[in-house]
Amino acid sequence: MTELNRRTMLSGAALAGAAITLGPIALNAPARASVPAAGKQVPGFYRYKIGDYEVTALNDGVLNFELKDGFIKNATLPDIQKALADAFQPADVVRIPFTALAVNTGSKLVLIDTGTGGRLTPTAGSYMDNLAATGIDPKAVDSVVISHFHPDHINGLRLKDDSLAFPNAEVQVPAPEWAYWMDDGKMSSAPDTLKGNFNNVRRVFGSIAKDVKQFEPGKEVAPGITSIAAHGHTPGHCAFAIASGNQSMMTVVDTTNNAYLFVRNPEWQAAFDMDGNMTVETRKRLLNRAAADKMLVAGYHWPFPAAGYITKEGAGYRLNPMAWSSIL
Repeated sequence: MTELNRRTMLSGAALAGAAITLGPIALNAPARASVPAAGKQVPGFYRYKIGDYEVTALNDGVLNFELKDGFIKNATLPDIQKALADAFQPADVVRIPFTALAVNTGSKLVLIDTGTGGRLTPTAGSYMDNLAATGIDPKAVDSVVISHFHPDHINGLRLKDDSLAFPNAEVQVPAPEWAYWMDDGKMSSAPDTLKGNFNNVRRVFGSIAKDVKQFEPGKEVAPGITSIAAHGHTPGHCAFAIASGNQSMMTVVDTTNNAYLFVRNPEWQAAFDMDGNMTVETRKRLLNRAAADKMLVAGYHWPFPAAGYITKEGAGYRLNPMAWSSIL
């Protein structure tokens, strides 16, 4: 005797309904993949509001590299692998996304950093395509504000043919960053691992050096956008506070790199942090501020859309990603 219960009744009813609607041929037809796979992602941008300001997160792709001993100077390889596995990430690969910000204040269109310019890795370089997808005309950009001079932040100032990507924009950079990387003496005495970056800085800024505006950390760089000294990752690295009305947010840029590693383990020092101890001090200062003020925080290398809220958790912190919702 066949057992009849609610599950079999419901499944039988659904099958019968399908047979009536689709007919016997549809039930027996093989599955067909008549549409080829797209092979690429949809445009990577996301908009949200800070007071009256419209902020657009612009994805520029990701860098994937094999995790090796020495990536974090003061953590063992097993500890790093465990931290990645605990966050449901591959334990043998480090994923570093790139997400820059565009801020429309109503009176000015400001870009904070410019992406890799398609010169870093084949899996990155989508910044300009995503900017176009937002409807932003590069010629309409009023100001480009640079946080520091690593190539994944400045290369997008130029197109592949080395012409200026934002021909009408004022370019603003931190004065301590300019002083370090444009110093020929520091370049000549730098270790070989840094000489390429010195050369890249000259490639990007060389022909426009006289027009670049330098700002001191702590100064306002656009209406409602204030620079914050966040040195350590590089000598002049800056974060930024964005405020409009009674709302505010902070982009910590590279104060933390991979969120699963350096937010949860703030004492860890990445191999590319030029002053590891200062980076840790800066990281804790900014994350403590974000947690205390319960403010929205963006990170250049966090998972897209690269923003969320910080809470204290044990000896470290937790990134609570912002909700993907229509909040415009």
